[in-house]
Amino acid sequence: MHVITLIPGDGIGPEITEMTKRCIEATGVDIKWEEVHAGVEVMEKEGTPLPDKVLAAIRKNKVAIKGPITTPVGKGFRSVNVSLRKKLNLYACLRPCKSYPGVSSNYADIDLVVVRENTEDLYAGIEFKEGEKETQELMDFIKSKTSSEMKKDTAISIKPISRSASEKITRFAFEYARKNNRRKVTAVHKANIMKYTDGLFLEAARQVAKDYSDIEFEDRIVDNMCMQLVQKPLLYDVIVLPNLYGDIVSDLCAGLVGGLGVTPGANLGDELALFEPTHGSAPKYKNQNKVNPTAMILSGVMMLKYINENEAADRIEKAVAGVIAEGKFVTYDLKRGKNDSSPVGMAEMTEAIIKRIKNDEC
Repeated sequence: MHVITLIPGDGIGPEITEMTKRCIEATGVDIKWEEVHAGVEVMEKEGTPLPDKVLAAIRKNKVAIKGPITTPVGKGFRSVNVSLRKKLNLYACLRPCKSYPGVSSNYADIDLVVVRENTEDLYAGIEFKEGEKETQELMDFIKSKTSSEMKKDTAISIKPISRSASEKITRFAFEYARKNNRRKVTAVHKANIMKYTDGLFLEAARQVAKDYSDIEFEDRIVDNMCMQLVQKPLLYDVIVLPNLYGDIVSDLCAGLVGGLGVTPGANLGDELALFEPTHGSAPKYKNQNKVNPTAMILSGVMMLKYINENEAADRIEKAVAGVIAEGKFVTYDLKRGKNDSSPVGMAEMTEAIIKRIKNDEC
């Protein structure tokens, strides 16, 4: 039996989490769910969006799956997702972007994997607010060391990039490529401008690549990479990036395959793993039985593969792909025609997926 930490999230999180549970349970895999809660509603009750018991449950069970959690924009508490990654040292964010027939897209046969460093870069949260004493002191220090003078009304974010983290994420990307029979790893950076931070990331990536002569390696400047992915995405395979670029490029890659509604995700460390969809919590759709559960269900597929329940994972993915390709029992965003008046709710789509899962077993 597998004991898995389950974090429903908020907004649409609890609904799509329940759909995912039902799909996983339909395979017959023996799982005991330990449910804990984080997010906006928990913040209102407990004064923190991320109680210690959530972290303790993940550390104990080693594997967790999480629905999306709302992050306030510009104010309020910092991202629970970022906090989980940092506090649990989930240094690798894995985001596969794969084409499924039936999903509306300008592209076909896309099969990309984005590997994003999770703990450093601007997401480290080292910021100085405009107008504060500490901000002025930092600006004065910078001026004394570099002769660079900033405007008085400047806010500052610090971008830490370490050699050790850069080497670790690049090695993760190569190991993933080798294990999954991938042909190439592309490191993405802006080392032509940020020579000491992105330059260090690129230097570390090139050094690690020497240990993997069986896998092709190349690097791309991030702005050029975005253009390349739009023009000729089939040239690429596994893409490894620092934190911020990884966040941006993973959404771009999701756009190539139809959007965040069909792209799963995982946050992985040396001993712990947390699986979650890449989209947000969409609170305006809460309790409407409307949204597409695919990304969350496919995150469950990734989780099953991680715990070596590969047969169950394959059955779920096959069932999801079959339902989407048929196009009959899918949510509104997966309907092929804008004027199609026959979308179903997430519960009905999930029922269709479960039916295929069980039929595949027979």
